[in-house]
Amino acid sequence: MHTLITEIRDKQNITKEQLQLLLETDNQEMIEELMVCARTEAQKVYGNKVYMRGLIEFTNYCKNNCIYCGIRRDNCHVDRYRLTKDQILDCCQSGYRLGFRTFVLQGGEDPFYTDDLICEIVSEIKHQHPDCAITLSIGEKSRQAYERYFSAGAERYLLRHETADKAHYEKLHPKEMSFDNRIRCLHDLKEIGYQTGCGFMVGSPYQTVDTLYEDLCLIKELEPEMCGIGPFIPQADTPFGKEAAGTLEMTLRLLSIIRLIHPTVLLPATTALGTIHPLGREKGILAGANVVMPNLSPVGVRKKYLLYDNKICTGEEASECCGCMMRRMQGIGYEVVVDRGDHPLYDKKR
Repeated sequence: MHTLITEIRDKQNITKEQLQLLLETDNQEMIEELMVCARTEAQKVYGNKVYMRGLIEFTNYCKNNCIYCGIRRDNCHVDRYRLTKDQILDCCQSGYRLGFRTFVLQGGEDPFYTDDLICEIVSEIKHQHPDCAITLSIGEKSRQAYERYFSAGAERYLLRHETADKAHYEKLHPKEMSFDNRIRCLHDLKEIGYQTGCGFMVGSPYQTVDTLYEDLCLIKELEPEMCGIGPFIPQADTPFGKEAAGTLEMTLRLLSIIRLIHPTVLLPATTALGTIHPLGREKGILAGANVVMPNLSPVGVRKKYLLYDNKICTGEEASECCGCMMRRMQGIGYEVVVDRGDHPLYDKKR
């Protein structure tokens, strides 16, 4: 047992057979060893620090029709909204006062926000808060668009690949969406110089050990600065509305494995993890994660950005979310820090 886990740690790699064993074993001693080892590796790089990112969900319009997503184009039950530039800046101002030094602008692929408008918003945030990092999570764009956002001041980009297996991808997305284009985007982002984030759902329909192994291979190949994984949670008004959700246990195991094969990665304990278990985010940190993302969006729109059902923290003010998160992390012996929380190798790459 110990040899298996130390071999994965020392080689920073995993075989498909090792992955299957770790995902299927009932040996709780082995799983505890896995999580302790992952936690130790995270602490070697980041100490007991947990980085907070201020999440601003600025639009729930989306031109895409992803089968699993609650804000998919064809979901007529969604109460759609868009934040104005001034509303987004107000969210940043509020977050800055609370100590946030990273803002994550996340939304559906909404054509209303042209490249010019995105650049205008990013530039103004950077002007008002030059000591802050700006992360975009707005989907697939052209390389030229990514270059423009980068020049405007965006330094990070999150684009979850959802699955690295093409056949699996095509079961989760409509025909007009392209697996090859999603992967192209990730490589473009890396080449441009972004701190790049990929990621996948745990327990999505049709997922197997083979598809999960492909996800881990992509992470090894891409070497993302960030990796966001969380359990699949069904949304009632989607074609997958009656599918089973991903589990806490499987997500925690995969968080630990990702930490061992890619020790420097910035790894969030996601809101979805907190949704499926009251202590999900704490358990994620103790499994090797080191990022949390409290919500800075206006309370009035939070319940409208429902990618999945029963999402937590939709009724709290930003200050309440921030204070709650700090207390939660302190309760498990971690320090929430207010700096930008860059990837440790980022300055060297710049």
